[in-house]
Amino acid sequence: MDVSWEEAGWERLAPGVGRRRLPVWDATTGLVAGSGGALLIDTGSTLREGAELRGEAERLLGRRVTHIALTHPHFDHVLGTAAFAGTEVYGAVGVDEVLRRSRDELRHDAMRHGVDRVAAAEAVDVLVVPHHKVSGEWTLDLGGGRQVLLANVGPGHSGHDLVVLVPGTPEVVFCGDLVEESGTPQAGPDAHPSSWPGALDRLLSLGGEDAVYVPGHGAVVDAAYVRAQRDELAARFGVS
Repeated sequence: MDVSWEEAGWERLAPGVGRRRLPVWDATTGLVAGSGGALLIDTGSTLREGAELRGEAERLLGRRVTHIALTHPHFDHVLGTAAFAGTEVYGAVGVDEVLRRSRDELRHDAMRHGVDRVAAAEAVDVLVVPHHKVSGEWTLDLGGGRQVLLANVGPGHSGHDLVVLVPGTPEVVFCGDLVEESGTPQAGPDAHPSSWPGALDRLLSLGGEDAVYVPGHGAVVDAAYVRAQRDELAARFGVS
């Protein structure tokens, strides 16, 4: 690698694993490097943000991103995907249909949250839907013994929540917006409140007690934090 994670503006979480907290909405994007491939987790809120992430990842790793995992179909996590030409894109089963039928809604949601009208329209016009749909679990081999597990643990925050487990010491779990640290978890019109605590139970069973958990927004947390948020959501929505 030509530069360190920190020099590139990324937070190193484990060997070959890091994340970037993006401006404005504090959304997380993750990066996992193997000897033969690189996985980016979520792509930002505009094509410009996606292009910046692509450039940073290439400078950091000395090669291009080969795979993308989209944790859920909200604008601040998916609109930068078209900046990554030639990548294999993964999402929970059904995300492709949501993105195809909800382009206007996605554009308006981005604009409502402050994305420039032209930037929002440009990103939606070239929106990339997942090529690969994960219905249960899917293992990606990035080379050099680096295998990453994609797991469809939703619904919860949305109807289509995908998490990414990176084995190692420590294990790292990218949670998407099933977990948030910088604010109260947001339950929009596509949330499934009654299923959300169960999704977090499945997430915790994957990662275990010693994993590093990476929220969709905010600082890295531990299993105790995720469990406490699970219980808060259960109380908030009146479910067990």
